[in-house]
Amino acid sequence: MTGKNRPRDMRQWLAHLARTDRLAVLREGVPLKHTLAAMAKLLDGHKAAYFPRPGGHAMPVVSGFMAQRAWIAEALGVESAGLLEAFRTAAESPLPWREVEAGSAPCQEVVLRDVDLLAQLPIPTHSEFDSGPYITAGMVIARNPVTGVQNVSINRIQVHARDRMAILLLPRHLHAFYQEAEARGLELPVAVVIGADPLTLLASQAITPIDYDELEIAGALHGEPLEVVKCLTSDVRVPARAEIVIEGRLLPGVREEEGPFGEFPRYYSAKEKREVIAVDAITHRRGPVFHTIVPAELEHLLLGSIPREATLLSHLQRSFPGVLDVHLSMGGVGRYHLFVKFRKRREGEPKNVLLCALGAHYDLKQVIVVDDDVDVHDPKQVEWAVATRFQADRDLVVISGAQGSVLDPSTTVGVDDIENLPPALQGIGAKMGLDATRPLAYAGHIFTKVRIPGEEEIDIAAQIVPNAVVDWETGTVG
Repeated sequence: MTGKNRPRDMRQWLAHLARTDRLAVLREGVPLKHTLAAMAKLLDGHKAAYFPRPGGHAMPVVSGFMAQRAWIAEALGVESAGLLEAFRTAAESPLPWREVEAGSAPCQEVVLRDVDLLAQLPIPTHSEFDSGPYITAGMVIARNPVTGVQNVSINRIQVHARDRMAILLLPRHLHAFYQEAEARGLELPVAVVIGADPLTLLASQAITPIDYDELEIAGALHGEPLEVVKCLTSDVRVPARAEIVIEGRLLPGVREEEGPFGEFPRYYSAKEKREVIAVDAITHRRGPVFHTIVPAELEHLLLGSIPREATLLSHLQRSFPGVLDVHLSMGGVGRYHLFVKFRKRREGEPKNVLLCALGAHYDLKQVIVVDDDVDVHDPKQVEWAVATRFQADRDLVVISGAQGSVLDPSTTVGVDDIENLPPALQGIGAKMGLDATRPLAYAGHIFTKVRIPGEEEIDIAAQIVPNAVVDWETGTVG
């Protein structure tokens, strides 16, 4: 798709994938418990999966429509190499949204005030030991109770009653809004948006300061202000062309059990008391499509990693102009392992770069800095650089006792009472940096990368004789 033809809603994007043979329609009636997620996982990265009448529900489910980096770039109208720059430009130049009249937006064509979440929405149960059905692709939108500025995030949400859901709030902006409201004894109105277009979903994951509305970044990604509409039960504004909106309130002083749940590190998070949303209404388009993200698979990992990469690249380049590219590896679950492509000018610089990166986001656990002849998007090349340019006694940096991801299970090793571990002690672990760059000066060709002259210019397909048959007695080709 071109930059002028970016998808305005999820349906346009799904239609585009279908036209280009990247959407698989599964048989009707696939069970919502485990089977739907299993089928979507098998198609992950190859085709989006569309499930008509899953579990007998009239509402279809879709998954995996952002499961390739190239697809996300395509939705934005850029080449893959330009994806981070395009996202960074949008994040730095947000466009205020444009409000449409309440009740006139597609997402409010149908209004349900007598709520029964599991009867009205086809919510899957994904992994083997998940404690129940989960909304995994819901953008949670709330307003700062002090300033009124909105925040958008994707949080896991367990549905455990007709009109009640438990939500995981990590120590980020939504959690800060809730803490402020709770301290005042107030409910915090929220909207859970399901079925947004791919660019708005991507914008929701931007790493920004507090009071920076990600829907304005979505507008910049679209190249025009995003249409929003006021919720029917609160002042929260939501994307007008979304498929489904769940309107509710985060309750002060209320906690209910949530979990276990299979999270992005591909392990289960423990059952704990979590914050609770009381649901007041569901609105949706006519003939809505429910979007689910299979946890820990490509759609999940890419949605989080690309905005983080753009933020990390911008952060590093402010201090180190020699930083050319960054990549959060899929083997590092798109969060924990960062590869940095760097044009070194002085010895010792790579260690400064990796220290700067480790301080940029607490999720980062390992940073590898490589030279500008290494493609950081190819893990084999990065491993080759570590194998041939790194020595642990010289090039390794280890920092103990640092704040890391609270979802990293390795941080709990040796903790006897995990369930009662205070939040202030969760996620404490070690950071590691590897300088896998070659020395600036070396004798002969000892660190010269082997290449064959002309290999980049040869079109090998054009040199292969089609349908050739070799006579193995004479060696002739016919």
